[in-house]
Amino acid sequence: MLNKNQITRVCRILFSALLLLLVSCTAVYASDSAMTIDLADGEYSIQVECIGGSGKASVSSPALMIVKDARAYAQLQWSSPNYDYMIVDGVKYLNENTDGGNSLFTIPILALDKPLVHIADTTAMGTPHEIEYTFTFYAETIGSKDDLPQEAAKKVVMIALVIIVGGGILNYYVKKKNR
Repeated sequence: MLNKNQITRVCRILFSALLLLLVSCTAVYASDSAMTIDLADGEYSIQVECIGGSGKASVSSPALMIVKDARAYAQLQWSSPNYDYMIVDGVKYLNENTDGGNSLFTIPILALDKPLVHIADTTAMGTPHEIEYTFTFYAETIGSKDDLPQEAAKKVVMIALVIIVGGGILNYYVKKKNR
């Protein structure tokens, strides 16, 4: 059974972890080539089509679209951990995922409803290979960030954490009262 100090410590650790998760999910990298967009600063979802390569790798769609200072960026999550950089409009963007999971890039959106070629470098074949991919971001699909599957999963995890912590605290006080 946890004492009051241990419960407090667990709650602080959980709060710190949640805060770290929220901060890491809002990273935006400014680029002058990002298109301007008439949306309030914030996070949205957008459908993205990725064509090219061997067809084995893909990006998650819908993707997170970040609007900052009226400029649009997309956070692309690859289905593979083997991409180390992307080149968009001549600028190299490094993989933001440092924990070994699938590659993650925040890149500028250059245009909507127009296929654009970007380069992604993969190390999956032993030696690095730059591969051309065509990305199309669809304007009519811009929606709430809550439309992202990742956001639904985060909500489930948050609710589960609240139930677990609340249940532990309640259990502590019930046992204490019964003594």
